[in-house]
Amino acid sequence: MKWNSRTRCALVCLGFVLLFSAFSFRLIYLQMIKHDQYAGLAAEKHVYKQPIFAERGTILDANNEVLAHNVPVETVVADATHLTDTDATVDLVSNELKLPRKEVSEKLHGDRRYIVLKREVPKATSDSLRQKLRAQNLRGIYFERDATRIYPNGLMLCHVIGFTDFEHHGIQGVEGSLDEYLRGQDGYRYIEHNRAGQELVLYRGQERAPRNGYQVHLTVDLNLQNIVENELDAAMREYSPKKATIILMRPQTGEILAMANRPAFDLNHRSEAKPEQMKNRAISDMMEPGSTFKIVTAAAALNEHKFRLDSYIFCENGIWNYGGTALHDHAAFTDLSVKDILVKSSNVGAAKLAVSVGDQKFYEYIRRFGFGERTGVELPGEIPGLIRPPQSWSKISITHIPMGHEIGVTALQMTAAMAAIANGGKLMTPRIVKSITTSDGKTVSTLSPIVLREVISPQTASQIGSALRGVVSDRGTAAAAAVPGFIIAGKTGTAQKVDPHGGYEKGQYVVSFCGYLPADHPEFVGLVVLDDAQTKPELNYGGLVAGPIFSRIAEKAARYLDLEPHEEIRKAIPVERVALTNAPRH
Repeated sequence: MKWNSRTRCALVCLGFVLLFSAFSFRLIYLQMIKHDQYAGLAAEKHVYKQPIFAERGTILDANNEVLAHNVPVETVVADATHLTDTDATVDLVSNELKLPRKEVSEKLHGDRRYIVLKREVPKATSDSLRQKLRAQNLRGIYFERDATRIYPNGLMLCHVIGFTDFEHHGIQGVEGSLDEYLRGQDGYRYIEHNRAGQELVLYRGQERAPRNGYQVHLTVDLNLQNIVENELDAAMREYSPKKATIILMRPQTGEILAMANRPAFDLNHRSEAKPEQMKNRAISDMMEPGSTFKIVTAAAALNEHKFRLDSYIFCENGIWNYGGTALHDHAAFTDLSVKDILVKSSNVGAAKLAVSVGDQKFYEYIRRFGFGERTGVELPGEIPGLIRPPQSWSKISITHIPMGHEIGVTALQMTAAMAAIANGGKLMTPRIVKSITTSDGKTVSTLSPIVLREVISPQTASQIGSALRGVVSDRGTAAAAAVPGFIIAGKTGTAQKVDPHGGYEKGQYVVSFCGYLPADHPEFVGLVVLDDAQTKPELNYGGLVAGPIFSRIAEKAARYLDLEPHEEIRKAIPVERVALTNAPRH
């Protein structure tokens, strides 16, 4: 069949129509259906996502004194694809930022589009670099706003505050436990540059503003903390212990007013700190409490109505054979009232109180006072301590545990237990955080006091408090803990250090004093613990080492808190007047 010219012309026109239809369909497909995909690919070539860092929240004390805040710095970054003169840029950047030339050269000789050259560059340094880059017409170096964390008080409160890493993540202390609130939420924006490296258009709608971190207000009073830290430093100079801890707590609320440990470190120079300096020993170290634990023993016996405070117990003239083992006292006591068992710190008397209560019931009281479990304070690294159940006890455990042996407790647990006595028998959850607010002062969270349980009755707590007043008297083991003008209640502790390989370390002791004042309306509970104080053996007792430290802290704290004295000022008893023996410690 022969086609005429008209038919051929029609076929050619049809071919052109089909061809242009295909081009039109392809154009519509690329412009409409595949637009987002190819726009994204184009953006990857010419646009980068710039983070906008949120400002980390400030940490403040109970009186809004700043404990941790931020200082503006800049992060210097580079886009290797925008560099106009790489060698000149390397020379200038390495010189201004004090970086090795080889390191900078290796980073910039490539095609990476986001290269971090140095973080935390002071504003003055970055401004100088920026001006010199402009003067030499060098492009490809950019500056991002950032901040570095500053701790105005250096070493003070280091274990409570904690610190941050280079990525602004909280490490240790409140910085770590409340990192979720402090760090905020970073924002971002997309930036486009032309071939000369100049910023063009901000991708509006493709940005997110940062949300700055919240402010964390602690229960700690920096003035009280300063008193504690100064006395702790003085104790380190005088006794050179391996480690030491002091805690102040408000018994009615569980608020921690001060907490300090030695050894310690400067938060602003944390890279120089050794691991043993960074431990918050108040919550992460275990110790045998010694005779401070007798408050639990006496409380259990009185609360179970096994004895009255004025009931007398025969203390075996200082030696009691029980379970095939002799239990010794530091003096040949005969008959002592329950009150005087605490005042004189009789081991035999405490053991007999526990025996009257029984293994299982005594164990229940130990747990009710909070031992063997974490207190729940808002700090990381807390341990529960070590309390074995009665089925694991030996025949003589019921006589050793009452005087603070065969158990492991933390300093904070012991403070909370004494606070329960001061608080009418109610055990409070220790708190280090008072509230959380936004940067403009709007409250996000307020932490209210939490009563865990009533450990003993108010009557029993009052009876124990009455006995503890006698401890800090001429008749007791802590006469040196007295504070002129105030009645103090407290208990001493002197425990031989446990040898990690078994048994006890000869001549090494953990000495402590835990007390509160005023005894009738307690404003604070304090605990002083020194591990292996270097002093004469006849002076190495809780009442003679830790007691005077507590006295000095309590006197200054009472003055700061403007507490009303309610007792005639009397002279402190000289150490030489206190009778000493080489008998077992108390």
